[in-house]
Amino acid sequence: MAQKGSSEKTEKASPKKRRDARERGEVHKSIDIVTAVMLFIMFGAIRLGFSGFMEFLQTFVYDRMSSGVAEKAANITARSVMSDYKNILITVLPSVIPIMATGIVCAVLAHVLQTGPLFVTAKLKPDFSRINPVNGFQRLFSPTIFVELAKSLIKVAALTYVIYKYIKAYIPDFIRMIYTSPSKAFSYLMTSCFSMAITIALILISLSLLDALYQWWKYEKDLMMTKQEVKEEYKLIEGDPQIKGKIKQKQRRMSMMRMMRDLREATVVVTNPEHYAVALRYKENIDKAPVVVAKGQDYLALRIKEVAKKYNIAIVENKPVARALYTSCPIGSEIPPEMYQAIADILIYVYKTTNKR
Repeated sequence: MAQKGSSEKTEKASPKKRRDARERGEVHKSIDIVTAVMLFIMFGAIRLGFSGFMEFLQTFVYDRMSSGVAEKAANITARSVMSDYKNILITVLPSVIPIMATGIVCAVLAHVLQTGPLFVTAKLKPDFSRINPVNGFQRLFSPTIFVELAKSLIKVAALTYVIYKYIKAYIPDFIRMIYTSPSKAFSYLMTSCFSMAITIALILISLSLLDALYQWWKYEKDLMMTKQEVKEEYKLIEGDPQIKGKIKQKQRRMSMMRMMRDLREATVVVTNPEHYAVALRYKENIDKAPVVVAKGQDYLALRIKEVAKKYNIAIVENKPVARALYTSCPIGSEIPPEMYQAIADILIYVYKTTNKR
């Protein structure tokens, strides 16, 4: 049970895991939004320039239909077909390229707005695991495939319904168009088609928003971590707590050894007498002011006094001065000016005592 609990992904993704996923190109995005926006913008661009586009389309169709179709069909050759295609491209492309370019730019913007600026070369490298038959078979029956199938069926059903409703609504008008001029019938037909296309694009956008919510939920779910993964990541970033503890212990030991070594140069040790001990060094013509070379509390204070006795360093009991030195003076620093007088009195006492000896 404990092993099962540790393998369950119950923790939210850490910032590091999100950064790593982004570097691999794994980001939250919906391709359906990109496709739907591109179609909507392209149809919208055509709709805005509808009269000009319709005039071009109508003229183009009439020209193709009235330029000896039967004669061309009778004398068709490979060269004539290529020439015909070339003429069609030269005529159509100037009107179609701006619309397609607008759609592509908007598709890129829709993608960037979802993912932010992102260029990942890792996605360009070949992944041979994707052509592995076993992996392919597993993907074939993965939940993702069934979700994508359900999305496709919903889109097909929605689009089929829209097309059916439009055709049903416009059939009487299409029948009446038989008795009107070709130009009017063509214009009405294209107007109906573009109206239906924009409706389809809007439905696709609505469905793509639902897909975006699903993709966000799936992305967050896939990024979730187990408790063990969180611990391993913490060790990777911050270091193993046990190792860090040993390093700190070693640093404290080395610091204490250095402090005890410097204690040999002390002039006096000021004590509390039991709780605090602060060792001061003052060498005339070398130190501008007395310097704290060692300090400690409780056990360390006793240790400082033992070392001081071993090296015949004077020990003076002064509770307020010892406490003030311990709390305000780091090791290696000079005493503050406001304590000059108190320390001077202690040093004078030490010098007098030493001279008497």
